[in-house]
Amino acid sequence: MYNQPMKNQITKKTSKEVVIKQEIRFGKPTIRNTRVAISDILNLFKAGYNINDIPKQYPGVTSTATIAAIDYAANILGKEEILAISQ
Repeated sequence: MYNQPMKNQITKKTSKEVVIKQEIRFGKPTIRNTRVAISDILNLFKAGYNINDIPKQYPGVTSTATIAAIDYAANILGKEEILAISQ
């Protein structure tokens, strides 16, 4: 296990549309079969684009993939973690 290439150990599937692969965009979550990062999708939303506009900006990105990107980001941000603060 430890002698296997690192990329095989790091590849992670998060949904049908969102994948994380170390060799693509340095392991950032991306849309499957593209190099479009979830952060790229979110930045377009921030700039005023809507779900139907984004696929026009990135070939290979569908409206379904755009929704999956938003869902992925919401799931990440929605996780609550409580950390103890030592004094």
